[in-house]
Amino acid sequence: MDQFILVPIIFIGLVILISSFFIVKQQTAAIIERFGKFQSIRHSGLQLKIPLVDRIAGKLSLKIQQLDVIIETKTLDDVFVRLKVSVQYKVIRNKVYDAFYKLDYPHDQITSYVFDVVRAEVPKMKLDDVFVRKDDIAIAVKAELNDAMMDYGYDIIKTLVTDIDPDAQVKEAMNRINASEREKIAAQFEGDAARILIVEKAKAEAESKRLQGQGIADQRREIARGLEESVEVLNKVGINSQEASALIVVTQHYDTLQAIGGETNSNLILLPNSPQAGSNMLNDMVASFTASNQIGEAMKNAQQNKGE
Repeated sequence: MDQFILVPIIFIGLVILISSFFIVKQQTAAIIERFGKFQSIRHSGLQLKIPLVDRIAGKLSLKIQQLDVIIETKTLDDVFVRLKVSVQYKVIRNKVYDAFYKLDYPHDQITSYVFDVVRAEVPKMKLDDVFVRKDDIAIAVKAELNDAMMDYGYDIIKTLVTDIDPDAQVKEAMNRINASEREKIAAQFEGDAARILIVEKAKAEAESKRLQGQGIADQRREIARGLEESVEVLNKVGINSQEASALIVVTQHYDTLQAIGGETNSNLILLPNSPQAGSNMLNDMVASFTASNQIGEAMKNAQQNKGE
């Protein structure tokens, strides 16, 4: 009979003994209360408490934690915008008591301060300034939270404005403005390219015309030199310069006719083209040269007489 009573007592004793030991994980703090009153704070490792007297009231993580807060507010230019603020915080190791007993819901407290600061700062800025000065907003939130949460045993490590999301219509309008600006810049570049192409083309044409004119001048110079040599040869056989010039013109006339006759698809017609054209042309040219010489001599004599 005694054995049946002893076994349960031993079992209960073992259970009580085992329950007096507990383990606290790394970067964690356990709060021990004795009959409902704070007793001690235990950190990582194997810990001992008095069974049935002490109890673990709760545990707090000492790791850095992150809380994401979504706030909707209005900017100075009356644009509604949603901001995502990420708050990184941790429990101060030597203020675990304050962190556990002074705040029931630290997340709600942090969220309230973030809302208060953001809705005080963003309405002072235009939408473009919100994007540019988002770091200023984060710094203002961190400063406000540090002052408020330090008394509660929380350290604000960093605050980040991780997302700025304007109204859908505003984003569409901003995209249209951006697209218009880029199209304007593209049009300016295309215009500059077209202008440069026109200028270079004009320069090339001018250079081509210059070279073409130089070639024509050289050609006519050679033709004149050849005519001069032909006249000198004819003068040596007793033909004067006027008759030689007329003979050369007639010769060129018949050379041209011969060249036209050799071309099957030629559209050039040289007028006059009668059988007597060469003889008439020669007689006309000799007569015109003779008449011009007589007129020149008469004008020369008249000037001499006037001078006397």
